[in-house]
Amino acid sequence: MAGDAATDPLLPRAGCRGWCCPRFSVTLPSPAASFRLKTTVWAELGGSVGDLGTYIPIVLALSLVNRLDLGTTLIFTGLYNAITGLLFGLPMPVQPMKSIAAVAISESSAHLSVPQIMAAGLSTAAVLFLLGATGLMSALYRFIPLPVVRGVQLSQGLSFAFSAIKYIRYDQDFAAAKSVGPRPWLGLDGLVVAISALLFIVLVTGSGDEPPLQDPSTPRRHRRGSCVPYSSRIPTALLVFVLGVVLCFARDPSIFGDLKLGPSRIQLVRITWNDWKVGFVRAAIPQIPLSVLNSVIAVCKLSSDLFPSREHEVSATAVSVSVGLMNMVGCWFGAMPVCHGAGGLAGQYRFGGRSGASVLFLGIGKVVLGLLFGSSFVRLLGAFPIGILGVLLLFSGIELAMASRDMASKEESFVMLVCAAVSLTGSSAALGFGCGILLFLLLRLREVNCRALLPSTNDRDGGGDRC
Repeated sequence: MAGDAATDPLLPRAGCRGWCCPRFSVTLPSPAASFRLKTTVWAELGGSVGDLGTYIPIVLALSLVNRLDLGTTLIFTGLYNAITGLLFGLPMPVQPMKSIAAVAISESSAHLSVPQIMAAGLSTAAVLFLLGATGLMSALYRFIPLPVVRGVQLSQGLSFAFSAIKYIRYDQDFAAAKSVGPRPWLGLDGLVVAISALLFIVLVTGSGDEPPLQDPSTPRRHRRGSCVPYSSRIPTALLVFVLGVVLCFARDPSIFGDLKLGPSRIQLVRITWNDWKVGFVRAAIPQIPLSVLNSVIAVCKLSSDLFPSREHEVSATAVSVSVGLMNMVGCWFGAMPVCHGAGGLAGQYRFGGRSGASVLFLGIGKVVLGLLFGSSFVRLLGAFPIGILGVLLLFSGIELAMASRDMASKEESFVMLVCAAVSLTGSSAALGFGCGILLFLLLRLREVNCRALLPSTNDRDGGGDRC
């Protein structure tokens, strides 16, 4: 039965050691395989900052409004990055749970406390862990039609793109979760800076396609003179991010004095029964369907689209269990509730991330900053040019939305677009998902043979009519 090892999902893949159970396998991948560079170091470094357009605004807002400890969050999310890079061998992102963050930040009448945020994260994590460990998540992944998944991806991608344009055009008050006025053209965080960064990325990376392969047997003097193969090696996102850091200090030199050396004190969060109740009802209930759809289902499908040459696709079971375990550890110590977002994966891929090394670099950077500056690092994030964050977020959203371009028929496109439209209009991926499933079933019902439903129907053509 040695020939079955390549196809049996219960057996470890090549380069891995592990043991198997009847429900799912637990493998210990080889670090050399997971972190092996698929492109260049600079490309992986560029991809590592590709998801910061969503990460920084949410972390900053939670730190300012809800007093979330930034140092603790940096350390734990950095460790998550390194571990998920090892386990999955691709740039699997670690993103904030967006519905929990939205409730915690935007409901000004009674902002969620840190214990309530952690209770919401733990509740969501428990549900995802159970769905993954019992195999229900994999069954759900196989059941959901592709047009519905594409609709969820399209709505999330366009939502990121809309937010990105808002970041570029208007000044933002993340603590109040609102725009505060048009962004000036000039200045260190002006429209000129943001538009220049956007044009630079487009000029260097184009639409994000892979550079064409050159035939090595063709003489160099006869090869096409395009700059694409050379420009693709430039880490555009990393350069733009470094520019943003430089502008932080240029805008406010007092940041140097406000940064304090030393990590934050990590301590256990005490969660009362009332915290569990408030966190679950107000934040976990809207977060659970979003995590199932965008953090597991959409991530698994997107990973198979972006990395079709992988020997095995990323399983819904592994992703679901991963989200559960991360939060069942970190939330007890006050780390921000996190998940694996399809938008983050699209952003890191768009800017060059192709292996686990990309998120390993990001994780090392987060841990180092968390240990060096602790919660005082929020001072630097607060001065980061929002327009540049909007540029990074824009490309992440567009890359995610473009995954929906593979619909093969008008019927599939119809289901996808209705699902996306409802998700965007109602600001609920769960509502769009439900409408997409209902519409898909109705379209399938039309294909049922009418003779099976109405035996007396006169069939003149000798074949069944469709309803």
